[in-house]
Amino acid sequence: MDMFGDDNFSVLGFSCNQFGLQSPEGNHETLKILKYVRPGQGFVPKFPIFGKVEVNGVNEEPLFTYLKESLPFVNPVIGDMKKFYWTPITVNDIRWNFEKFLITSEGKPFSRYELHCPIDKVEKDIAGLL
Repeated sequence: MDMFGDDNFSVLGFSCNQFGLQSPEGNHETLKILKYVRPGQGFVPKFPIFGKVEVNGVNEEPLFTYLKESLPFVNPVIGDMKKFYWTPITVNDIRWNFEKFLITSEGKPFSRYELHCPIDKVEKDIAGLL
């Protein structure tokens, strides 16, 4: 998000293959996938992309356990469970790729946004914290 680049703000990206097995690439391939396939068109992220993690289920990263415990689900619709690749499936799980979490500069979870949340709402919340 270029608009907050000079402020005390960072975006962190985490790849995950638990949603429809849409990210089967190895960690060493992620940046090339982003640049040439999805979203493609030469996209190069201006933020760190971490190695692939699990965000739901018995092997989920503790960071996502903490975020989900701190900020309850934002979409009551679970979705097509045949496309979920984790167990157990719980009500507070991340529903799909591109769900977002906003964390304060003190490290406190502030808000959780579902996949289809308008980006201007996220931008407004970020501006309010800055």
